[in-house]
Amino acid sequence: MDKEDSEFLKRILATFKIEVKEHLDAMFSGLLELEKFPPLERQVEIIEDIFRESHSLKGAARAVNDIEVENICQLLESIFAALKRKRLVLFPGLFGVLYRAIDGLAGLTYQEKQDVFDKGWVTVIQHDLRDILEGGIPRQEEFIKKEDITADYSGLQQYMTEEGTAPAEIIQISEKECIDESKQVDSGIRRSESRQSLPGKRSLFIESTVRIATAKLHSVMLQAEEIVSAKLVAVQQVKDLRDIRGMLDQWKNEFSRLRSGIKQVRNQIMQCEVSNRNPEFQDISLQITRFQEFFDWNTAYMKSLEERLLSLLKLSEQEQRSLGSMVDNLLTDTKKLFLLPFSSLLEVFPKVVRELSKDQHKHAELVIKGENIEIDRRILEEMKDPFMHIVRNCIDHGIETPEEREKRGKPVQGKIQIVISQKDSGKVEAIVSDDGKGIDAAKVRSAALKLGIISQEEAKTFNENEILSFIFQSGISTSPIITDISGRGLGLAIVQEKVERLGGIISMETVQGKGTQFKIVLPMTIATFLGILVSTGEHLFVIPTINVEQVVRIKRDGIKTVENRETIQLHGKSISLVRLDDTLELPRKGKKSEDSGFITAVILGTAERRIAFVVDQVLGEQEVLMKGLGKQLSRVRNIAGSNVLGTGKVVPVLNISDLMKSAVKTGISGIAKPVALVEGNTEKKKSVLVVEDSITSRMLLKNILETAGYHVIVTVDGVDAFTTLRTEDVDLVVSDVDMPRMNGFDLTAKIRGEVKFSELPVVLVTALDSREDRERGIDVGANAYIVKSSFDQSNLLEVIRKLI
Repeated sequence: MDKEDSEFLKRILATFKIEVKEHLDAMFSGLLELEKFPPLERQVEIIEDIFRESHSLKGAARAVNDIEVENICQLLESIFAALKRKRLVLFPGLFGVLYRAIDGLAGLTYQEKQDVFDKGWVTVIQHDLRDILEGGIPRQEEFIKKEDITADYSGLQQYMTEEGTAPAEIIQISEKECIDESKQVDSGIRRSESRQSLPGKRSLFIESTVRIATAKLHSVMLQAEEIVSAKLVAVQQVKDLRDIRGMLDQWKNEFSRLRSGIKQVRNQIMQCEVSNRNPEFQDISLQITRFQEFFDWNTAYMKSLEERLLSLLKLSEQEQRSLGSMVDNLLTDTKKLFLLPFSSLLEVFPKVVRELSKDQHKHAELVIKGENIEIDRRILEEMKDPFMHIVRNCIDHGIETPEEREKRGKPVQGKIQIVISQKDSGKVEAIVSDDGKGIDAAKVRSAALKLGIISQEEAKTFNENEILSFIFQSGISTSPIITDISGRGLGLAIVQEKVERLGGIISMETVQGKGTQFKIVLPMTIATFLGILVSTGEHLFVIPTINVEQVVRIKRDGIKTVENRETIQLHGKSISLVRLDDTLELPRKGKKSEDSGFITAVILGTAERRIAFVVDQVLGEQEVLMKGLGKQLSRVRNIAGSNVLGTGKVVPVLNISDLMKSAVKTGISGIAKPVALVEGNTEKKKSVLVVEDSITSRMLLKNILETAGYHVIVTVDGVDAFTTLRTEDVDLVVSDVDMPRMNGFDLTAKIRGEVKFSELPVVLVTALDSREDRERGIDVGANAYIVKSSFDQSNLLEVIRKLI
């Protein structure tokens, strides 16, 4: 094969992968709706749509000679043809087989085919589909090991994100027919182009669309953003010209007064010259006359200069308006190229909710509203993990088991909602809520106390909302045990960090026994935003407007000291007061705000926290084009990036999330206190007891932990481990569950039964992943439960670092 043919093959296969995603998206959405058994009329429409999608995918597979995909699509097509003809009826077991078929198609497209065949997916899938067609009973889902089905459909989303390919906008229908129903598809499409596709999905007949590499779009966007700098320079030039005009007016006024004075002096000298006939007066009069002539010339020259300046100012204002309008329109249109509906992010979520609920033996339904609202695709990519984490939390922490819900008088099926709405022209609001048990403020208070985030005295003074705000602090978790799904207390802290890094705000509301709601406000685009320019000392900073609640001037005698911290009263509430320069650890110099009886403060807020920052001046609001600080300064505390003013001056843009944390850590004196280093202080290694009967697993764990810097003691079962605990000083236990003589559950229970070991952290690492086993781990007092199928060393080390 020559180079040209090879390149062509790569292109056509890349296009095929995009088309596969489109068809599988539509098929999966159709199955989700069909599984709810809608009215018969709607069932017929959905079955017809999925039939067409499988037919189209079969034709595309045949075009690239992908026999395995073609064969599965042929079987799917036959099943939906049978459903259309009423030769087959819908039944619950059918959906599991069809979902696995979609997973198998994803695996055949996006994974190494040899891996797929080695695990026997194709054989199992084809066998099940043929069983259904022949009237047999499909294999039960329990008979297929969960770890064997790794071609999770969500992998498609991951692939599309990594490849940077946008969804295609044109679906081609194959002209080759296999069965009678297939022949009707193509002709049916040509007859009726008004047919609607699945709700929320793109029509099969989209015109005037092209596929463009995202790298090219990014290049266009960057250039469009750079033009904003020219707009800001033009605005600054107009401002400078207006300032010059003001200076000229002031000059004219002063000159007019001086000119009238010269006239008076000249007249007096002429009178003296006439009366005294003194030659000296004649010389002075001559000099005065020359001054008068110069002033007359200067007046005419200044008038000419003023006219030219006014003409230049008028032209500059006109050009600034024109350039500003063109830049704004270009940037707006370019931003639209990056807009994608939320549905492109959320389309995989129903499957995640379905499967995660099933794994935890819960029933949950996901309702999505407003998914057609568009937002910058770069924000969507960044928000995928935060949304996924919140939804997983809704299932894991929020939604109760069917038995619990029945006891509380709730419907057996829990409800998770994602509601997207347009807040204003530049912001989008996303609300993720569940009707579960809510968040227990007492557990949050206990976790915050345990981590030392608040003191016992502070815990007594904080109200419930203030306590609940700590749920966004790193390390805070209400889960009684750490699992592969949750419990580390890092998720919501990371969610908040990502949201605020994008210029957004996240807040949370919860009602015990009724549910929890997370509200996220995001900018529609991340190209430019409004910022407030402030000064403190000799330094200028930009604060994103979205984080500014209010700018206030306060009397100095209105500052009160509460628990050794300065506070102010605003709208009846007490707000902490700190100085921006102290928070940023800048040297204090003479401040105008401290010389007068008033201070200027900017009230900043994220989630439930509000802090007032004292500044010297608020210089105004302006459009900000934030730039990174480069690879060498990829992460600078308190600084999110930089902005170039119209004057050419580079000004830091403050990272509000960091700034709030720095303000909290600021000492009583208002200046952050460095941590003192004690010479010769060498920290003793933490000791970990590993309990594992498998020599391979035992040595693997030992190697991982020793490499991470822990002192490791190994034992072969629970009896050996408990004996070792009585003689060795151990900081944490990592134990298998299924062991001879004494298993991990019994060992944990025995450890908890001893007063000496009641607080000793225990991590269970096991292949047992059922809900009953996890609950038993909680009951016996384990601190973490890690399933071996999802085990990786970073996961284990992260859990251990959290516990000790």
